[in-house]
Amino acid sequence: MQILSAEEIRAWDDYTIMHEPITSIALMERAVSVCFEWLRNWSYLGKSFSVFCGKGNNGGDGLALARMLLENDSPVVIYILEFGHKGTDDFQANLARLHERKADIRFIQTEENIHPIPADDIIIDALFGSGLNRPLEGLTAKLVRHINDSGNEIISIDIPSGLFVSKSSKGNPVIKASHTLSLQCYKLAFLVAENSLLCGKVHVLDIGLHQDYLKTVPQKLSLVDKSFIRSIFKRRNEFAHKGNFGHALLLAGSYGKMGAAALAAKACLRSGVGLLTVHIPKCGYEVMQTSIPEAMVLVDEDEKVNTTINEDLSKYNVIGIGPGIGTDEKTKKLLGSVLSAYKKPVIADADALNIISENKELFQKLSPYSVLTPHPKEFERLFGEEENDFARIESVQRNAASLQCVIVLKGHYTFIALPDGKGYFNSTGNAGMAKGGSGDVLTGMVTAFLAQGYSSVYAAILAVYLHGLAGDFAANYLSQQSMLASDINDCIGQAISSLS
Repeated sequence: MQILSAEEIRAWDDYTIMHEPITSIALMERAVSVCFEWLRNWSYLGKSFSVFCGKGNNGGDGLALARMLLENDSPVVIYILEFGHKGTDDFQANLARLHERKADIRFIQTEENIHPIPADDIIIDALFGSGLNRPLEGLTAKLVRHINDSGNEIISIDIPSGLFVSKSSKGNPVIKASHTLSLQCYKLAFLVAENSLLCGKVHVLDIGLHQDYLKTVPQKLSLVDKSFIRSIFKRRNEFAHKGNFGHALLLAGSYGKMGAAALAAKACLRSGVGLLTVHIPKCGYEVMQTSIPEAMVLVDEDEKVNTTINEDLSKYNVIGIGPGIGTDEKTKKLLGSVLSAYKKPVIADADALNIISENKELFQKLSPYSVLTPHPKEFERLFGEEENDFARIESVQRNAASLQCVIVLKGHYTFIALPDGKGYFNSTGNAGMAKGGSGDVLTGMVTAFLAQGYSSVYAAILAVYLHGLAGDFAANYLSQQSMLASDINDCIGQAISSLS
């Protein structure tokens, strides 16, 4: 699913009006009918509503929805934020229709016109839509704070009023919605952590905009869904053998952190790699051989950390580096020598990223299309702090292009930035995965898919999606509080099976 800017969303409306063809007011009626059906399906009909409208087309949506609610015997009071000028044509047309029904319409012209909202009313927020380009202020800001302070359930039409679509709204007055009924597509604003308390539960409603429009828009940002994953997932040939699915090397573990190596190794095997070798310090030999018998083990000459690999690295299809390796000086030198010697993409995570952040010259040793998988703090150490989530996304894209690497910024909607400037947000996963070891599982999964011949781009996208989906299965079974990273591993098979 493509993620569009406010300008592109407006152009999609115009394209639909021109090519369907359909009038603007009829398209508004169709969109609002879908919102009304959502209210019906969620058992809101029959309740009392306070509908707050601006005088743009988002306000026109609110007026049309108020009319439909009145026609279905729901008590409604309409509040119109009055600025002393006419509304848009579609707003005025819907206002006229409401006047014919003798609806209860009240105008908010001053702060004195802002009155308490009945405690049981459902609030419909239709003050401002996707086209907003400056912070709310004055009377409008006071009204937003009044609505938020009411304690009532709030349903925003298209986007919470005051929220920008594609830039930060930090510190601005914004409606705090319980539900957001987003028309036709996701918006970037819904996918960043800084807006998590503003959007509530987001519901994307198909209002029938013309699908041919998307062919005219360059794909920049997308939300990964199951249909896309199914299109890139490779089914196995019945006559395949282990040599068809690659040989991966994991450089992982140190004294006290062998669990990270074990989690990554199991995830790699569960994700279908043909052969797996794990290089670990001596202290982890029994751990690895006992807990992951399917993995082959190379033992370092050092007891506690990885220091030396006396192997021809070129025989491996991919190398995953980082889970539990620590930041010992000898390990730092090993990482530099591996990156210098290995000419194929690597996966760098955890302490490998921390080592690189302290030795930025190692960036130049990364092979093109290597995959970096930082969480936000690791990202800051690598590339510096940003003032908000939108600036961070731009930084991820900028650095992916500069390094010619795939950067996976982990989070609720994990963001995958590609060297060509495109980006993908993931749609699976849950807060139960916010525990130690989850990242090690992801490293093993990306390593496995790269070993099997997927491109770095598809390996990262596929691994992130299935990692989140396995986490969702684990949470459904055990709860978000109780699930462990090892439970994600145990559900990888279920996640992969769900693609068929």
